Amino acid sequence: MGNRLIQIGICLVAAILVVFFVPNAQKNATMAHLQDVKDKSSLINQTILKVNQNPHEVLRIYDGKQYLGVLTNEANLQKFLKDIYQEKYKEKFPNSDCHLGKDVFITQEQSYFSYENVDDKIIKYLKDHDLVTLKATCVEFANKKGVYASFYVEDEKMYEKAMHTYLSYFIDPKELAVLNNGQETPPLKTYGSRTVGISIEQQITTRFDYVPSDQIKTTEDEILEYLKYGDNKERQYYKVRKNETVAGVGAKNYGLSATQVMNINRDKISSVDQVLEEGMELCVTYFTPPLDIIVNREHMKKESIYFKTLYQEDPTLRKGFNKTVQEGQDGSKNTLYAEKWINGVLVTGTLMSSIDTLQPVNEIMKVGTLEIPGVGTGTFRWPVDNPFISNGWLGYPGHFAIDIQNPYDLYGKLYASDRGVIEENSYHPISGNYVVINHNNGYKTYYGHLNVPSPLPVGTRVEKGDVIGQLGMTGRATGPHVHFFIMKDGVRKNPCDGWLPCYQN
Repeated sequence: MGNRLIQIGICLVAAILVVFFVPNAQKNATMAHLQDVKDKSSLINQTILKVNQNPHEVLRIYDGKQYLGVLTNEANLQKFLKDIYQEKYKEKFPNSDCHLGKDVFITQEQSYFSYENVDDKIIKYLKDHDLVTLKATCVEFANKKGVYASFYVEDEKMYEKAMHTYLSYFIDPKELAVLNNGQETPPLKTYGSRTVGISIEQQITTRFDYVPSDQIKTTEDEILEYLKYGDNKERQYYKVRKNETVAGVGAKNYGLSATQVMNINRDKISSVDQVLEEGMELCVTYFTPPLDIIVNREHMKKESIYFKTLYQEDPTLRKGFNKTVQEGQDGSKNTLYAEKWINGVLVTGTLMSSIDTLQPVNEIMKVGTLEIPGVGTGTFRWPVDNPFISNGWLGYPGHFAIDIQNPYDLYGKLYASDRGVIEENSYHPISGNYVVINHNNGYKTYYGHLNVPSPLPVGTRVEKGDVIGQLGMTGRATGPHVHFFIMKDGVRKNPCDGWLPCYQN
């Protein structure tokens, strides 16, 4: 009996030893093993220190799909963002602050593990890979389909200044100030134009966002360049030749107007009449903006009312002979047009009103028959309606003519400048389809770049103002116009030297 009690006591002691000592031994062995266990899925090696009986919250940080590790103290990350802003970005971006990169994010999860503190390694990775963004203003352009273009600026006020500068390319700053104040520009009392309205086709909005520093525009010039060309980086340049004018450069490069050449070279050209230096390099790529500046203008012009020739039969004159008994004289009228310009390009012109200021005096000519004599009057009319000289006499070397456009009808009608006979109707590689009219009084007129050959055969007698063809750009031309000059006794003459009222341009 006594031995049996001793055996029972020994068993109880052994059981107590198993309960208290064996688990502790296993726990110590487990801890020793965890010291060598790593989180194999993380980019930064991070040791798992222990397994907890209850789960706790951990912060996991990712670079895109790449898992970096567990962040021990989020305050360390915030301090890093403040420090790197002060050290690297504050001078260039004084009105900003730093944030994590767009693809860097943190998740909150429950975990039974306790991890090694690798915050310094995570922060070093973020710094080495420049995984930070800066606060900036996002400027967005939207149409009916939604946002289609955007860019970022460091300072919204700088953007507003750049936009004001850009608008001044298309409207006089004084007129812009008047319209911005809700007032109207003064009505026209003489020849010229005034702006009656300006608008932007697209809706523009701004908002704050965080983006990489290299996407933020920090100067007015950078913003202005984006407003002019958007994301288009391609530019073409042209070297000025001796004695070339601003209009001449434009005429040889895509038919740009002198104003357009000036606008895209504001750093070099301040006036359409500026004397250009030989060898000057000018940009000839016109704006490709992400927005459309619409300017509505009224334009008052002085235009000619052309006299007519009235023929009276005179049986005392032989057939083919004629006698002028009353000289013809052109009249004039004041016309008012409504013009619509988009990004500095005239797109429409509509006649609003017309007031005759001087009635024409018709020419009266006695002829032996009713047949048109084919002899010119010696006075000339514009060969196009709404004449605009896009390139003048000697606009570039060798340009012994004037180029005339009809800005309201680019491929409009082409008229005989005076009465005469079609002497040539042909094609030349430079002038394209062309016509020469012999006025049989020492004068001839030349018309180049017709869109299609003139339907009038050689020998056809034409009256002053008869349609002889259509404006075009055949041959060597960058835009629809007529290449026009007058010949007097075989010598080329500048039509603006007394033959045409070029003051209108």
